[in-house]
Amino acid sequence: MASKRPHVVIVGAGFGGIEAAKALRRAPVEVTVIDRVNHHCFQPLLYQVATAALSPADVAWPIRHILRGQSNATVLMAEVTGVDTAGKRVLLREADAVTYDYLIIATGVTHSYFGHDDWAEAAPGLKRIEDATRIRSRILLAFERAEITRHEAERRRLLTFVIIGGGATGVEMAGAIAEIARQTLAKDFRRIDPRSSRIVLLEAGPRVMPALPPRLSDYAARALTRLGVEILTSRRVVGCDRRGVDLEAGRIDAGTIIWAAGIVASPAGRWLGAEQDRAGRVIVAPDLSVPGKPDVFVIGDTAAAYDDEGKPLPGVATTAKQMGRYVGKLIGARLAGRTLPPFRYRHPGDFAAIGRRHAIARIGPITMTGFLAWAVWSVAHIYFLIGLRYRFIVAFTWLWDYITFQRGARLITEPADRD
Repeated sequence: MASKRPHVVIVGAGFGGIEAAKALRRAPVEVTVIDRVNHHCFQPLLYQVATAALSPADVAWPIRHILRGQSNATVLMAEVTGVDTAGKRVLLREADAVTYDYLIIATGVTHSYFGHDDWAEAAPGLKRIEDATRIRSRILLAFERAEITRHEAERRRLLTFVIIGGGATGVEMAGAIAEIARQTLAKDFRRIDPRSSRIVLLEAGPRVMPALPPRLSDYAARALTRLGVEILTSRRVVGCDRRGVDLEAGRIDAGTIIWAAGIVASPAGRWLGAEQDRAGRVIVAPDLSVPGKPDVFVIGDTAAAYDDEGKPLPGVATTAKQMGRYVGKLIGARLAGRTLPPFRYRHPGDFAAIGRRHAIARIGPITMTGFLAWAVWSVAHIYFLIGLRYRFIVAFTWLWDYITFQRGARLITEPADRD
């Protein structure tokens, strides 16, 4: 009688989890992928869903469809509530626990409001499809309500959009909202002029995109300014509600507030009883396993991993994908009686789009700005989409939007929020 094959359980079907499952395609194991939703989301383009450039179906795909051709993979849509490392079980809400021989945790991060979780309702962040459609509805509703109101002060508030956080997400979001107001909606309303909208980008530090060299950061700031974005640096938010943002130096009344300022890891560290960094990420060994638990791996944004110089690895999609691929290969090697060298990250570059003609691209020692960087950014993102059909759809949509200045996904699908 054949012995039972080892069982690899992967918690989370993000970039890392999907890559780990694919890397185990030919390994002599059974793979179970568990996620609380039924789709894999391409997070780098969520801001385009939030700003009506793409529809949710353009950036999210059913997990079962992605793994349909992998006979050793099973997908469970369930919520994980904990891990029993002694009994080697993954605990699920309203379902039986799943036992494992190897466990890969790739549960990502969520928004951090730095101890002010009550701000979440007023200032949603952008991590899930639901977040993107919610923000899209708020942005479009702001213009609709501004068209209705007869009070000038209320109209000015509704046409004020505040983005908190000047990293890549905040910069891309600010540029996209500016283009909606200045170009897409410019001729659609009769009582208001969308071009009079005020888009404010708040950054607590001295410059936007602080992870990049000052030259590229300055370019991003200039590009945003040309689009009509008001950049306020060295401004710390001390309060936030549905009608505006409080700063140390005053208040900005706003109809729409978007949070892009901070993240916190999933509760995986607590599940495992593992050492964590300040953001709750699990501090992993060089092979991405949890120290003292060689059969448990943590990858992607959930892991605190460092390069040869002791610098933390960037929390981007390529990091998670490389980690997932490595751990899948490592498990296969162990089953074959071999091992692999420690994980080593290879950084493909930094990219950020600032509207339809401006972008930043840094690939090794090469830096690009402007339209050329935007073209490189577009090709890179299309390449990483799953499936030829989706690559074609997104490429065609971007080309059409670029030529016509229109955005085809301007649907208000969330219930109207009440102030």
